[in-house]
Amino acid sequence: MDTLFSEVERYKRNMNAPLAVRMRPQTLADYVGQEQAVGPDSWLRRAIEHDVLSSVLLYGPAGTGKTTLARIIANTTHAEFVEVSAITGTVKDLRREIEAAESRLMTRGLRTILFVDEIHRFNRSQQDALLHAVEDRIVILVGATTENPYFEVNSALISRSRVVELIPLDDSAVGLLVDRALASEHGLRGLFSLDDDARAEIVQLAGGDARSALTTLELASQMALPAGAKVTSEGEILLEGGSMLARDAGDSEAPLRITRENVTEANPRRGLPYDKSGDMHYDIISAFIKSMRGSDPDAVLYWLARMIDAGEDPKFIARRIMIHASEDVGNADPQAILVAEAAFKSAEVIGYPECRINLAQAALYVCLAPKSNACEAGIDAALAEVRHGPRREVPNHLRDRHRPGSDSYGPYLYPHNYPEGWVEQQYLPDGLERGQFFSPSGRGWEAWRLDVTSSGRTGATPREVEVPPASAEDGLAAPAPQAPEPAAPAPQAAGAAAPEPLSPEAGHASAPESQTQDAAEE
Repeated sequence: MDTLFSEVERYKRNMNAPLAVRMRPQTLADYVGQEQAVGPDSWLRRAIEHDVLSSVLLYGPAGTGKTTLARIIANTTHAEFVEVSAITGTVKDLRREIEAAESRLMTRGLRTILFVDEIHRFNRSQQDALLHAVEDRIVILVGATTENPYFEVNSALISRSRVVELIPLDDSAVGLLVDRALASEHGLRGLFSLDDDARAEIVQLAGGDARSALTTLELASQMALPAGAKVTSEGEILLEGGSMLARDAGDSEAPLRITRENVTEANPRRGLPYDKSGDMHYDIISAFIKSMRGSDPDAVLYWLARMIDAGEDPKFIARRIMIHASEDVGNADPQAILVAEAAFKSAEVIGYPECRINLAQAALYVCLAPKSNACEAGIDAALAEVRHGPRREVPNHLRDRHRPGSDSYGPYLYPHNYPEGWVEQQYLPDGLERGQFFSPSGRGWEAWRLDVTSSGRTGATPREVEVPPASAEDGLAAPAPQAPEPAAPAPQAAGAAAPEPLSPEAGHASAPESQTQDAAEE
C-alpha cells in the first residue's frame, strides 16, 4: 500500500533517474510515433483505452517504446500490473505470480497483467511455465523483446498472444522528444537552449532510438555547464564555490547554449544498432547482397562499412561474397569466384583492420561484374528433375564398355576427332532436351563463349586420325578417315619419340581403356 514515505521515495528516485526515464510518457496522448502500432484505428490502442487487452508481445529495437507502452498500460488499466524481469526471474518467480493472479481472480474478480521484459531471455522451460496461465487468461501477458519472437519465443506461446512490431522512430518524432525534454519540468526545465545544428546532430546520432537521443541530450547539457557547475534538483545551477545561478522560466538571463561541439563531446563515436545473430544482422547482409546483385557500388560499400564498423566476422562477409560470385555472376565473369576466394583467404589470414580493403575489393569486383544466375538456376532445375522426375537411363553410346554385350551399344563419336573438337551427339537421357536446364544470360564471358562455340559448330566431318587397335576391342566405331591434305611434316628433334595417335576415348591416349579403367576402380 502506498504511503507518504513511498511517495517521497518515488520522487527522489525519479529526480535521480536518467533523463530518458524522467521523460517517459504516462498516457497514449503523450506517446510519440508508432502510428502503425498504436494509431487511432489500431487494435492495441483501442484495447488499452477500453481496458480489454489480451496477451501481446511487443517486438522492436531498443528505444522504440516497448517498456513505455507497458507503463502506459499499467497507468490506464484497472487490472493488477505485475512486472517480472527475464534477466533475473526464475520459474519459481513466475509460478508465484501466477498463483497470486489466480487468487486475485477467484476472490476479487481482479485481472492481472504480467509484464515480462526481455522475454526472449527466458529459456524454453520458463516460457512453458506461462502457457496454461496465458491460455486460461489467469494472467494477461505483455512481453517485450528486441529479438524476433518467431525465433526466440515458443510457438505455443506466440499462438496464444498477438505480436505487435515497433519500428525505429523517424527523425521528426525523435526531434519532438528532444524539444519536450528541454522544456519539461521533468526534463531540463528550460535551463538550456539547443543550437539547430546540435539538435540535428542528436537526431542523427540517435538512429531512431529515443532513449539514445535523450541520453545524448543529457550528457551534452552537462558539457555545456561552466567548469565545476552542476544542476540541482530544484532547477538551479550551482556554480563552483557555492553560488547559485538561477535559470527558471521567468529568469531574464538566456538559457545556457548546447552547441554541436557539446553533442560531439558527449557522443564521440556513433554506434549504429547491429546484432550478430538477430534481425539487424540478416537485414544488413541481405541489403549488402542485393546491392551487389543490383550493381550499385556505393550501396555495397555502405552496407559493408556498417558490418565492418559493428565488428562483423570478416570470414562471414567473405563467404557471402564467394557465394554471390557463383550465384549471381557465375560464368559471366569466371574470375569473380577467384577474387572472392582470395578475399576469404585474406580475411582468414590477415583479419581486421587491413582485410577491410580486401573485402571492399572483392565486393566491388563482384558488384561491377556482368551478372548471370545460369549456374544457380541450372543446377536447381536439374536437381528438381532428378528428385521429382522419372528414372532416366544413360544412352547406350555413353555407357561404360567393360561388360559383356557392350559391342551392341552403338558408336560413341569422339569429339577430338572432329575439326572443332565437337560433334552433334545425344548426351542427355531420353525425354530431356538441350536447353532444359542451362539458360545463359547473354552477358560477359558466358555470352562470348556461346558465340564462339556456336559459330564453330558448323561441320561434323572428322579429320584424319589414327585409331589404335584397342578401340576395335572396345566395340567403338571411329569415323572413317579422310584423305589428308598434302603438308610438310613438322620438324622433329633427333631421338624424340613419335607423338601418340589420337584415341577415340577421352583421357585414354597412353593406355588401353581396360587398363586405365581397372586402375581407377581399384
